[in-house]
Amino acid sequence: MQEVVTLECTEAKKEGKPTSRYLTKRNKKTVTERIEKMKYNPFLKRHTLHKEIK
Repeated sequence: MQEVVTLECTEAKKEGKPTSRYLTKRNKKTVTERIEKMKYNPFLKRHTLHKEIK
């Protein structure tokens, strides 16, 4: 039972720059908490923490 979720950059909002977003999948039955991953933000030109948004 895969669900498509959106990951959004947390650091870009603090700096007032455009946020980067990524789509990924997760299994609802095995992963119940929200996903956090280090992904590349092209606006900040570095890897930043991306958290799942609704």
